[in-house]
Amino acid sequence: MKTDTGLEASVRVQRGALTLAVDFAAGPDQVVVVLGPNGAGKTTLLRVLAGLLAVDSGRVVLDGEVLDDPATGSFVPAERRAIGMLFQDYLLFPFLSARDNVAFGLRSQGIRKANARRRAEEWLARVGLADRAGAKPHELSGGQAQRVALARALVSEPRLLLLDEPLAALDAGARAEIRRELRRHLDAARGTRVLVTHDPVDAAVLGHRLVVLEEGRIVQEGSHRDVSAHPRSRYVADLVGVNLYRGQARRGVVRLAGGGELTVASSEATGEVFATVHPRAVAIHLAPPEGSPRNRWQGRVTDVDTLGDRVRVRIDGPVSVIAEVTPTAAGELGLGPGREVWAAVKATDVVVYPA
Repeated sequence: MKTDTGLEASVRVQRGALTLAVDFAAGPDQVVVVLGPNGAGKTTLLRVLAGLLAVDSGRVVLDGEVLDDPATGSFVPAERRAIGMLFQDYLLFPFLSARDNVAFGLRSQGIRKANARRRAEEWLARVGLADRAGAKPHELSGGQAQRVALARALVSEPRLLLLDEPLAALDAGARAEIRRELRRHLDAARGTRVLVTHDPVDAAVLGHRLVVLEEGRIVQEGSHRDVSAHPRSRYVADLVGVNLYRGQARRGVVRLAGGGELTVASSEATGEVFATVHPRAVAIHLAPPEGSPRNRWQGRVTDVDTLGDRVRVRIDGPVSVIAEVTPTAAGELGLGPGREVWAAVKATDVVVYPA
């Protein structure tokens, strides 16, 4: 008898210039979000888990059942795997109604038409589309089509649910509402759930655990709070909006790999470390700052970007840094490309952790 032990995958795949080499696990009690830039290997990993692409070496095991293991010649094709798949463009059959799109997978499993359509209607009701069961895909909004695709993925109660950028096709107005709705359905779903995205908001709202993939390798994993608090790559630091540095710590000073140094509040950190500075902790001055900042250096503004009620300012100097100020402050300082300024950061605002 199979038990819900979740997914274990050791994947080695060569696809063109990409070498995907990851050891990946997902428990049945979590929504695991795979996050990464374009070309990182996220969709390739989903294709392997779905059975659309075989591993070159390694193995994929779901709830104790071996799905792919070239060493023993084991391979379960996609149509025989107990999976549900939600694609970013939904891939609904244009000539079928919402009801029959949801029922399609059940029918392909040999379930009688009447039973398949009844279960499809039950799931359409669960996602709030009971009154749209007879509608064709072209008659549905983007959010409604997404719900139909989700119902189709869940109707067979898969042991593994795979979601590839499920909100990417939605406009900004529908995205927040559907994101909350999707979270509710993912929390209620049984089985292992793996979602791929490049959107940090989707990752934060939908996932219990994050796996960050870059250039075919896992560079970081953990809860959203842990990943955000201790980024270990430039990509992750940019996602969470902090300045990230790496260097050697000794006696309260971090000597940075790219040159320059940061003074930190604690003298206990030693050896190779990461250091982060939140942009809002960076003060900008037109003259050498007075007072308590332990870190101060002169630099030149290279970029100024307005994001809502904040202005992000990139300053190149002995230590390059991004600062965030209010639009009023940016105007008073006359910030623009080429402007000579001083940046200052208190030692207590530098967060240090082992590399």
